Amino acid sequence: MSSFFIEKKIYYHDTDCGGVVYYANYLKHLEEARTEFCYSLGIDLKKLSEKGILFAVVHLEINYKAPARYQDTVSIFTNIEKIKRVSLQFFQEIKKENITILIANTTWVCINNNFKSRSIPHKIRQLFVANI
Repeated sequence: MSSFFIEKKIYYHDTDCGGVVYYANYLKHLEEARTEFCYSLGIDLKKLSEKGILFAVVHLEINYKAPARYQDTVSIFTNIEKIKRVSLQFFQEIKKENITILIANTTWVCINNNFKSRSIPHKIRQLFVANI
């Protein structure tokens, strides 16, 4: 399956004193892309949380390759790399045109309201599995 992606414009508040995107601000862009990816599958994370089904980031690796700057438009690609009983791993890439800005691997764990790991519900798991 082809990568899911969203486009984001880089705003002044995303940048640092050097005029490039501040490294930590990429985290919110990656999170937004994962959330939109879930919505595209019909998974509403807010509704799941109301049922005591939450997903927490437990691991994140980022390799920064090139800077993005104020007023750039970037594409954030999101794919599922692996899914297990209680966790799933995403591979994400941010690109500006054909230039890779960064690559990231993020692991989510499914948890309950008490922050204890739990199995990913079968219906949700099937939606993720269909998109590996």
